[in-house]
Amino acid sequence: MSGVPSLVVIGGGPRGTGVIERIAANAGELYGDRRLDIHLVDPYPPGGGRIWRQDQSALLRMNSMAEDVTMFTDDTVRMDGPVRPGPALDAWARDVARGRMTVDAAPAVLEEIRTLGPRDFPSRRLQSAYLRWVHEQAVATLPPGITVHEHRTSARHVSGPRDGRQRVWLDGRTAPLLADLVVLTLGHLDAEPEAEQRELSSFAARHGLVHLPPDFTADSDLDALPAGRPVIVRGFGLAFVDLMVLLTEGRGGRYENGTYIPSGREPVLHVGSRRGVPYHSKIGYPLEGEGPPLPHHFGPAQVDALLAERGTADFRRDLWPMVVKELGHAHYHRLFSAHPERTAVAYADFAEKYAAADQGSPELQALIAEAVPDPADRIDVEALDRPLDGVRHASFDSLQDGLRAYITADLERRHDPEQSPDLAVFLGLLSAYGQLARVGDPGGHWHGFFSYLASGPPGPRLRSLLALSRAGVVRFLGAGMTVEADEELGLFRAGSATVPGEHVTATALVEARLPDPSLHRTRSPLLRALYEDGASGTGAGLLRTDPADGRVLDRDGAPHPRRFALGPHTTARGGGAFTRPRTGGPAFRQNDATARAALAFLRTAGTRPQC
Repeated sequence: MSGVPSLVVIGGGPRGTGVIERIAANAGELYGDRRLDIHLVDPYPPGGGRIWRQDQSALLRMNSMAEDVTMFTDDTVRMDGPVRPGPALDAWARDVARGRMTVDAAPAVLEEIRTLGPRDFPSRRLQSAYLRWVHEQAVATLPPGITVHEHRTSARHVSGPRDGRQRVWLDGRTAPLLADLVVLTLGHLDAEPEAEQRELSSFAARHGLVHLPPDFTADSDLDALPAGRPVIVRGFGLAFVDLMVLLTEGRGGRYENGTYIPSGREPVLHVGSRRGVPYHSKIGYPLEGEGPPLPHHFGPAQVDALLAERGTADFRRDLWPMVVKELGHAHYHRLFSAHPERTAVAYADFAEKYAAADQGSPELQALIAEAVPDPADRIDVEALDRPLDGVRHASFDSLQDGLRAYITADLERRHDPEQSPDLAVFLGLLSAYGQLARVGDPGGHWHGFFSYLASGPPGPRLRSLLALSRAGVVRFLGAGMTVEADEELGLFRAGSATVPGEHVTATALVEARLPDPSLHRTRSPLLRALYEDGASGTGAGLLRTDPADGRVLDRDGAPHPRRFALGPHTTARGGGAFTRPRTGGPAFRQNDATARAALAFLRTAGTRPQC
């Protein structure tokens, strides 16, 4: 028998919304007026999904300014489908405030929308309202023959032959959904703890301690952390910032004129990490004048040449040198164009020699030293990545003053337009991210470096951190952090390379990070079943997908004709689901390629026997 073709999209967050938006944009060209049923599966409301759901603390904020967030394509996105422009978050909020559109949101969120400025950092609840609106608009622009059916539940298993309809089994439903195609747009997923985490949890259970393994901070059991007691925190990124906020302001503390007034319910957070410092502050000024021409040393031509020569690319050997060269180009172009008084040669001469010199070569170092007299005006990417290398303190008390000075200097620099080469480097990082998305997952080093330099907290969060440090609520541990389970004391013990020989002990340990994506340890039965059914995974535990259109690859490298996957659990995790306007949006390109491949396949599905 024949029926209406069916597409199942598993994951209704921003990535799933992006795929539906691209289906709407491409359907006129590729699908005409044919009928299609889209089944959207997610236990959380569509648009925001789990991470961006409405039901979370109003204290939790985005780490992007409103003007830097969009879910819509523009002419900088390299894709085959049509551009469908739409408002960035700040423009959307302005339209809502002026009554040009209505949204369904809580009164507190509506009030925040009315007062939101372009350079404000919105709450996640506000972003949830924007994402819900984008989802509704995407569905509304689908052709009349395409219908979306929502299923507020989880998918557990996908089965079916490569040449036949797929069966998608859902929680709470005995009969499967029948699908001609399945697209996985899952976000960040829970995972079973790795060996070290299991050992630490077992130690905590034996000694009556608290161990919170990697998790989405809003879902962690923070009530288990007692007031006034020391807590060791491993991780100094955005998950720590959320933890810090929820355990201080979330427990009734407040700030007055830069001073933290405790409620008495806070624990004492002893925080450290591999780098030992928080992520760099978001830059607090706009780009004025000429920006760096990007991409330049790491663009499509270089990626095409590399893939043609090698087929695959090793990140450290092949890609990292080009990334560093690109970041240097962005930095020096801005220095020469915006601050020429701090340079000593003509830019044209410098640029020609910079392009010819090998990255890291003595010739390049000599060129930079001659052209940029002050070492403070040069960029050293490796040093940026390890700010506390070689720094030693005799005591943790001494480290507190040193790290407060470091954070203060970072805040001043990131809000000083005289340091605008930093903003150019940020733009270079965004450009590099877009290129790396074409070659598969570049690995943890790149993602960590990018987040540390380009995806840090808003300045006010770091000012809060300084106030908490002065109040003794946060204590810094340093770089090269170590955590041990001390069986003799029955306590967790932490130290660092920055303060040799010194340690702190605590009855609680928090791992301030999301679980690493892993096919082997994921708590998603859907992903586990895909892997067991023959899907290919990387050594790092990511689902291998075809970089051209997101099809899931089998272990022999063949793309599955009826299964696609996008998102952080795949080798296409390079792009976030939403992005800064006019920066190429790698996720938008991926969404478009997947939507076009899906529509081309589904166009003929209605003429084939349905089984």
